[in-house]
Amino acid sequence: MEHEASPALASIAVGTTIRDLLRNPPLDPVDMRILVAHVLDLSRIQLITRSEHALTTDEAMALRAALHRRMQGEPVAYIAGTREFYGLMFAVTPDVLIPRPETELLVDLALERLQPENHVLDLGTGSGAIAVSLAHTRPDINVTAVDISKAALTVAERNARHHAANVAFVHSDWYAALPGRRFDMIVANPPYIVEGDKHLSEGDLRFEPINALTDHADGLSALRNIVAGATPHLSADGWLLMEHGYDQAAAVRNLLATRGFSAVRSWKDLAGIERVSGGRLVNHFA
Repeated sequence: MEHEASPALASIAVGTTIRDLLRNPPLDPVDMRILVAHVLDLSRIQLITRSEHALTTDEAMALRAALHRRMQGEPVAYIAGTREFYGLMFAVTPDVLIPRPETELLVDLALERLQPENHVLDLGTGSGAIAVSLAHTRPDINVTAVDISKAALTVAERNARHHAANVAFVHSDWYAALPGRRFDMIVANPPYIVEGDKHLSEGDLRFEPINALTDHADGLSALRNIVAGATPHLSADGWLLMEHGYDQAAAVRNLLATRGFSAVRSWKDLAGIERVSGGRLVNHFA
């Protein structure tokens, strides 16, 4: 692949202006804008207002290095170290999944159902994208976020500090470290890709933490555990909302109904895919 990338990398020369870089990008235009902004430490607006800036030697070398990494398949988010989610910029590392636009549906659904001063639990928080977005948008609520990965929690805590979001982080394997605690809502975006799925060896997924992508089983084991353990951790009329795979909605609705949840339904993302399913646990006694 090196011989194919060389002409593109050679086009990143000392003296090339930002305008020329973005007018004839050697890769996807959106990726190119992100990488140029990252390497030159410029905002989106500055890419326009400083469009006549010419690359220095160091800048050209750094940009070529970044482009080479992208051409080898590394996700732009890991190269730049950030990804936007729900209007906020999140730090990301290879220790966490890259936040994706479809997960914003889960945040929207949660915000529609939250009441003042509710207590929310985010299971498998990763970068903290869901928890921080909720806490930032609704500073009146109380958010607890857990993850089994200490490295992921370090990233999530960094994001919470950056956005002044009041989130309590707990190192836990799902509910294990939360005995006796109840919440008004539980949200989760757990690993749900089936073991051996071809997508795990394609695109950005090749670089993301495997344990956050797949349950190493049928794709439903984490979802089963979350539903099975929810009852003793939900307050009366509490909601459970979970993101899942494109073909798992019916199975997840069945898991919820079997455990006594009411108002069980699935919601579609902008692509028309049933992406989130949930239900309400009414008048239960654990």
